[in-house]
Amino acid sequence: MPLPAFLRTRLRWILIFWMFAISAIAYLDRVNISIAGSRIEQDFHLTDIQLGYVFSAFVLGYALSQAPGGRLADKFGPRRVIALGTVWWAIFTALTAVAPTGAAFSLTLLLAVRFLLGVGEAVVYPASNRLVAVWFPSHERGIANGIIFAGVGAGAGVAPPLISYIIANYGWRWSFWISAAIGLAAGAIWLWLTRDTPAQHPWISPEEKALIKAGLPPQAAAPKPLAWSAIIRDRNVLALTLSYTTFGYVAYIFFSWFFIYLVKVRGLNLKASAWYGMLPFIAMSLGSSGGGLLADALTRRFGKRAGRCGTAIFGLTFAGIFVALGTQAADARLASVVLAGGAGALYISASCFWSVTSDIGGTSAGSVSGVMNMGNQLAGALTATVTPLIAQSFGWTASFLVAAGLCLLGALAWFFIDPAKPIRQTA
Repeated sequence: MPLPAFLRTRLRWILIFWMFAISAIAYLDRVNISIAGSRIEQDFHLTDIQLGYVFSAFVLGYALSQAPGGRLADKFGPRRVIALGTVWWAIFTALTAVAPTGAAFSLTLLLAVRFLLGVGEAVVYPASNRLVAVWFPSHERGIANGIIFAGVGAGAGVAPPLISYIIANYGWRWSFWISAAIGLAAGAIWLWLTRDTPAQHPWISPEEKALIKAGLPPQAAAPKPLAWSAIIRDRNVLALTLSYTTFGYVAYIFFSWFFIYLVKVRGLNLKASAWYGMLPFIAMSLGSSGGGLLADALTRRFGKRAGRCGTAIFGLTFAGIFVALGTQAADARLASVVLAGGAGALYISASCFWSVTSDIGGTSAGSVSGVMNMGNQLAGALTATVTPLIAQSFGWTASFLVAAGLCLLGALAWFFIDPAKPIRQTA
């Protein structure tokens, strides 16, 4: 049934809030393995380093599929691409729980399943960025992307208590089956609710479509998809990718190792770790949406360079400070709070990356953001493996200090970004 008239006029925000839900479920499906990690290590007889390979397998599949996923969204539209993605990742989330524990090939099979799960999830954010580029004017893209990326913190934040409860009562395999079912339901609603453009949506009247179109920027800047050579040679794309690579390295410490760090290094029990493990992800949600609001407000008043670049520099700089300070806290609970502040500050910058790729990419926003996000995810794959290696050689404090330094490098890259300069099409 069509939505009531007062909801139809707000349909684009409804789409963003449902994209927030899909973002949260996607992160629930990827973070659940870090919560179940200790049990999986026991059942599969894995070391921390081998478990790091399993984490990296997902991120590697996810990273390598970013640019192709973005191009698919540009070509076929975000509606169908995201719907297909939810089915794909539900299947491979469920297959994670099916992997046998006693066979000689068990680790290899687990690596393959997690790699393919990453391939399916790769379409989510490039496709959502394509949706934002078509449905939202530039000065509202910060909060639109901020809401979407608040789902990252929401999904990852819900995961510790939810997955811990399921594991304690039903076993770790059920945590994957339940996550898969939630993903399928979300994808079905997305397919029913969404269309690629306002003009295609049957629930919006011609008058309402005209109002939405009037508020959007012209989409004629890129009459055909941008060539890959134009994208990867663009100075803005290179600087964005460098900065987002540092962002990804830091973010994946929280996604992959924070819960295990609280249990094994800080000595918290499973229940305490579940609750304190939520803090960085709550902070991410608040930082993402707050950063989006701040960036849009500054953009409207002072322009894109102050709004996008200034907000990103602020968030990344304070992320580095908080992550470094968190390593110095002797009390486990205080360290959790300070490190959570670092995660929240990091995500203040999140919407800026995606808003700028929408602005400079136009109708190729999916492809441009896919290239940028590939750097982010390759860094995540590196984090999953390198973090325990650094910790083994130099201690966990060194692992977090490396992350803090990378935050400052990411902030520096934003001084070389001009968000008002679109990518030029090559001949």
